[in-house]
Amino acid sequence: MNVVSAFFRLVRWPNLVFIALTQALFYFCIYLPLFRQPETGKMILLILASVFIAAAGYIINDYFDLNIDLVNKPTKNVVDKVIHRRWAIIWHLVLSVVGVLLTALAVRLEYWYLVLANIVCVALLWFYSTSFKRQLLIGNIVISLLTAWTILVFFFAFNHPSNAFNTSNELSVKFFRLAFLYSGFAFIISLIREAIKDIEDMEGDARYGCRTLPIVTGVRTTKVYAGIWMTVLVAALLVLQFYVLQFGWWPSVIYAV
Repeated sequence: MNVVSAFFRLVRWPNLVFIALTQALFYFCIYLPLFRQPETGKMILLILASVFIAAAGYIINDYFDLNIDLVNKPTKNVVDKVIHRRWAIIWHLVLSVVGVLLTALAVRLEYWYLVLANIVCVALLWFYSTSFKRQLLIGNIVISLLTAWTILVFFFAFNHPSNAFNTSNELSVKFFRLAFLYSGFAFIISLIREAIKDIEDMEGDARYGCRTLPIVTGVRTTKVYAGIWMTVLVAALLVLQFYVLQFGWWPSVIYAV
């Protein structure tokens, strides 16, 4: 395996494509039909910022999970095999800084809090890799919140937070509700995915002292936990589709699908 292919494996490029696609679809299927004010430049910069920060998070996760990954996925690990650990840290720092700078370029000065929010995201990804992921449910919740943020960030980038509950601004209130709903779905889907990953990674996690849900409560309980969230997700999707179809919001339906 050459360095380029190893790097793309390290940053989980399919996941990055999915993040970019999710945000682009939210922009084209939710934001544009509501406001009809194209801001393509801002959209592209925000997507790139999210992709760079996520890539940095994947790198630092593999950096600190080296021993665990040698047990759980020995053939897939590239840190210290193809890419030296020093270069992994350098790439993490570079991508994190670029992601924050892209956020600053995307938003106006009055939206400074978005730059701060993405700095917090970088910090959370670091602490997730060093400690949160080894604690019962804490890591899962952190990752799920960060997943939800990839959608919510678009509301806060295109609208001032005060508009979320400003009844005189009907479009902004509607936009916030949709952003909150879809970010909620993203949160639940991520919780389910993280629980399944914890089951798959039990051997290495247990060997190195992690207290994930299947290790603490057992595989069966974890499957029930994931099943409950799946039921909630399906029920919420059905309610949402019924709600949006009443108003003829076809782009919202397409985005949910």
